[in-house]
Amino acid sequence: MSQFSAARFAISHDDTRWAARHMPLLAATMQTHSSAFAGRRIGICLHIEPKTAVLVSHLAQAGAHVTLTGSPGTTQEATAAALRDAGVHVVGQRSDSLEQHRDNIARVLDSEPDLILDNGGDLIAGVLARGGLPSLIGATEETTTGGLRIRSWDTQPGFPVIVINDSRLKLLVENEYGVGQSVVQGFMNATNLMLPGARATVVGYGPCGKGVADTLAKLGARVSVADVDPYRALEAVMAGHATGALNDLLPETQLLFLATGHPGVIGAAELDVLADGTVIAGVGHMPWELDTAALSGRTSTVERLGAGGHERAVHRLKDGREVIVLADTKMINLTAAKGNPIQAMDLGLTLQARSLAALTAAAENRLAPGVQAVPAPIDRQVATDLVGLLSS
Repeated sequence: MSQFSAARFAISHDDTRWAARHMPLLAATMQTHSSAFAGRRIGICLHIEPKTAVLVSHLAQAGAHVTLTGSPGTTQEATAAALRDAGVHVVGQRSDSLEQHRDNIARVLDSEPDLILDNGGDLIAGVLARGGLPSLIGATEETTTGGLRIRSWDTQPGFPVIVINDSRLKLLVENEYGVGQSVVQGFMNATNLMLPGARATVVGYGPCGKGVADTLAKLGARVSVADVDPYRALEAVMAGHATGALNDLLPETQLLFLATGHPGVIGAAELDVLADGTVIAGVGHMPWELDTAALSGRTSTVERLGAGGHERAVHRLKDGREVIVLADTKMINLTAAKGNPIQAMDLGLTLQARSLAALTAAAENRLAPGVQAVPAPIDRQVATDLVGLLSS
């Protein structure tokens, strides 16, 4: 751990302190860029867990006034409590409904932030709904889902929005390797099922889906991939996976992982061909890839098993089949595991910190309004730093 992190990182939460010990890229970034955050008001929507708490704590120690809320269903209460004890204004809790989450977003925006760090586009949507914020300089967006959502709007932000997941570096390291490990770990924690020999289908072979499919295969699962993009389907074939149309794969699927980021991917037609006993897990940021209304319409009874992120809803369908849904398809790597590995998050959160600092540049050097990728010089420098770290 760098001198900056060792000397100044002070939060009474063991998991966060453990994470900080393995996040040298972020510590070094805050050592050189902390002045960019002094006196700033920063509004954050992010999964509240130990790795993100390290970033939030560094920002607060740099003199920023942070108002933070979590994404639905992923807040770790002990981490949130430790941040509150450290003086961070944390809004909301793990059990909040979507309506309560919207209220939390409004409370973060009431702090009139200069900078926004968003996760899924909720804060940025709130800014546009208010007609803007007078003090806002710019925002970062963590996810591909959020980036797609923002780009789909008729009214685009009149301020710069840096989509961290547009970074080539983050797509490679965190999404492919980090997500693959953590999703499979969460699935195993939630189910205690055996992977070798299991028939698994991954829907979507973007960076996250690729990581999940490849990790499952390395552990002995028989993996199929469904992706409507022929280039991604080709990539899956060349990685050794079977491919096909989704509805052709589902009757033989035992374990189903949803990684497209798009709503309603598993709808009425797909539910009608699911194999008896299929277990469904969510990978994408939003729990909307499974059409819950269509599932409810086909369900006669639901038995809920487990708690504390290991929830398993056993849907007995009217035709006698059973479908098991894990954690209502919320991200299984956060509901039933501890999220992406620490070193992968060190990379992603370093890109966050450097991008936020770039937004505070002098007016003549500030980024143009609109949605954009992490500036190339930042991406290249962090890649260079990571290569040096891994080679040392």
